[in-house]
Amino acid sequence: MNRVPNLALRVLAAALILSFGVSRLQAQTPAAPPQTPAEKPATLPAPVPEEEEENPFAPEPPPILPPGMTGSDATDPRAKLRPGLYDAGEASMGISHLQLLKKPDAFQLGVADPDDPKVQKTLGQLGIGNAAKMPKAMHLVIAQLAFANSDFAFQGNHLFLGNFHGVNIYDISNPANTTLLTSLVCPGGQGDVSVYKNLLFMSVEMPNGRLDCGTEGFAPEPPPPAGSEKEKKRRLPAAQRDRFRGVRIFDISDIKNPRQVAAVQTCRGSHTHTLVLDPKDKENAYIYVSGTSFVRQPEELAGCSGEKPDKDPNTALFRIEVIKVPLAAPQDAKVVSSPRVFIDARTGAMNGLNNGGTHGKKGNEKPADTNQCHDITVYSAIGLAAGACSGNGILLDIKDPVHPKRVDAVNDPNYAYWHSASFSNDGSKVVFTDEWGGGLGPRCRANDPNKWGADAIFRLKDEKLSFANYYKLPAAQGDTENCVAHNGSLVPVPGRDIEVQAWYQGGISLVDFTDVAHPFEIAYFDRGPIDPKMLVMGGDWSAYWYNGNIYASEITRGLDVFELTPTKFLTQNEIDAAKAVRLSELNVQTQQKIEWPAQLVVAKAYLDQLSRSQALPADRIAILRKAIESTERSHRNKKELAKLQRMGPSLEKSAVAAKSPEDSARLRALAEILKHPSA
Repeated sequence: MNRVPNLALRVLAAALILSFGVSRLQAQTPAAPPQTPAEKPATLPAPVPEEEEENPFAPEPPPILPPGMTGSDATDPRAKLRPGLYDAGEASMGISHLQLLKKPDAFQLGVADPDDPKVQKTLGQLGIGNAAKMPKAMHLVIAQLAFANSDFAFQGNHLFLGNFHGVNIYDISNPANTTLLTSLVCPGGQGDVSVYKNLLFMSVEMPNGRLDCGTEGFAPEPPPPAGSEKEKKRRLPAAQRDRFRGVRIFDISDIKNPRQVAAVQTCRGSHTHTLVLDPKDKENAYIYVSGTSFVRQPEELAGCSGEKPDKDPNTALFRIEVIKVPLAAPQDAKVVSSPRVFIDARTGAMNGLNNGGTHGKKGNEKPADTNQCHDITVYSAIGLAAGACSGNGILLDIKDPVHPKRVDAVNDPNYAYWHSASFSNDGSKVVFTDEWGGGLGPRCRANDPNKWGADAIFRLKDEKLSFANYYKLPAAQGDTENCVAHNGSLVPVPGRDIEVQAWYQGGISLVDFTDVAHPFEIAYFDRGPIDPKMLVMGGDWSAYWYNGNIYASEITRGLDVFELTPTKFLTQNEIDAAKAVRLSELNVQTQQKIEWPAQLVVAKAYLDQLSRSQALPADRIAILRKAIESTERSHRNKKELAKLQRMGPSLEKSAVAAKSPEDSARLRALAEILKHPSA
């Protein structure tokens, strides 16, 4: 999150910058010495000093690039776009913007005056008891964040868009004319969602969440007397029997009327969660819960402890939770294990991983223990999960989903906060994102290093990760544009590793990481800053490909729908081949193995790639293209089809002599399609 002027305001911002959780703020304020987990201030309400605090959302002065570092391109068309909420300037390459659906009224603050009673009411519902000393502009920004869009999931023709205030469900049967189907108001932040069959899962982390989805939150506690000992101590919200922090489960059999059937409490709440499906267990689904916020009191949830491991071996820190959900009886869902994924296998110490020291304004910091995962991506087809765990990227063996075991871990001094992860389809690469600044900082300016707040791409072999290179949004952004690497998904172009990714107010970008040593941008869409004078939280939280289109969760504005268009980097055949992949369900952190149909459009995509890489002579590519076109025009005439099939064996021979493994794989795949083309 944003760097803030003192400890009191950091505590306040930690609880209020809803999308990030308390401990993440501390990890993202490198100007201050790192604190151990038990020493970190917990959450609201925070003591407020007599003088008015500096506004943490005001633009930061531009930094000085560290020696040997380079920044983003200030001459890029995206660098100087016109500001505005709904009328900002736009720039794009290879992406067509089809639609923006504004958030429903119930999911918008709806006022622009910080003195409006609705602002103060919202702050009260969040538990802020003494906001008088905060800057008025900060009142407004915090209240707006209570209605921020977050992550989403897909099922059939439905898109489920999470929000700190609940969930919106959209009909995407016609993507260019997407419509709102229904809204589920259920506050609690951050609203991370997954869907499986008739069940919808939602993460709840903030202390305003209620068991009954009530919007009233909990009354703020009165501030302690000025100068008292209580004012100086960190304080947790008063225990409430009706508070909910964990994972909600809804029955969506009636899609227009979701019905909560279970609410599984956890000690740190659920910042994010991951749906895990065991191929050997068809009766249950599993949920990996990543909590990043403060540990609640045992008076509120029995067994919870935020102590250091040496003081309490049952501490809720240094672990994730695993929830087992019986599909036939989801109301019986419960936590069945709490894996210590950071443990030192040699000593048994729970705090076995640390970030190795990271970067800050004053140089390198001391190493800090890793006690949480922000997000975990599971890839059951290969039996592995990649965890982005604050100070480390970790690799987990998930063959037994109830008892995941860490098999590797990496850190990087250029990484501030390991945020999310994606596998390549073949499982040979992992892309980790770094949410430097927590998402509230302008981290893509010309003087921000392009190794910080970026993607780190790793090779994966024999359950070991090895660093390959970084990729960062190449276009410079302004001082009031929060920008850093965030959520993305694979785009199923055969023969290539491509990811679409959100960068908050940096927009969305498509990166080709087929050659892990040389990732590069192939398409983008961006808007100008929401506000030219103040950093307002906004931009794209997630950008995911689903069944032919890209959908982006715009935090402040609503839901964006995009379509790819051909460029020199991506042909129409490649786009059409990606569209040939159809999924019935998509939860991006529950990664599925992509299988391409043996259609001729996929063959044409491979030919375009072989032409681009010059893996085959131009005349041979022309002959192959002509044969495919003749087969298509003849409606798969037996004679034309036989001619095509005879070309397969020669391509297999060419694959053996190919100069790169990528081209060899493309040639083999092309040969297989030509030998056995599907209708």
